[in-house]
Amino acid sequence: MNIHNPLGGVELRALEIVRSLKDLEGPLLPILHALQEEFGHIPKSVLPLIAKELNLSRAEVHGVVSFYHDFRAEPAGRHVLKLCRAEACQSIGGEAFCNSVRSALGIDWHETTPDGRVTLEPVYCLGLCSCAPAAMLDGELIGRADLAAVKAALAEASQ
Repeated sequence: MNIHNPLGGVELRALEIVRSLKDLEGPLLPILHALQEEFGHIPKSVLPLIAKELNLSRAEVHGVVSFYHDFRAEPAGRHVLKLCRAEACQSIGGEAFCNSVRSALGIDWHETTPDGRVTLEPVYCLGLCSCAPAAMLDGELIGRADLAAVKAALAEASQ
């Protein structure tokens, strides 16, 4: 007897992850973090699966995924560069800094360089307000950031 399974490999793995965590109190965020850790992003194809397993609407799941800036719908580049867009950084030249980085990389927010090297993400506070403007490359903070500091961090990360 040949039973056709409509789920692909990604969906089957996602279902394993969801089922392993769904009994936690408030399981949606831990599930989303685990899926992003596993796949590097949260595939759109797994949102209905999550909703069904947690008895939520697809809109509720999508709302959480789209609300939190750390969740992404597409895979990121090898390095993720986050630039702070909060008020403290903006007051110390953050807008010009962000524009210079975007221009140097040739990409805009939520984009990845054509070589797949860097994904650029805006964030709203990295907790370095006294060292503004701030950036973060692959989880490493850069205070008093400027284009030269970002280029140096990217060069070091690429070694």
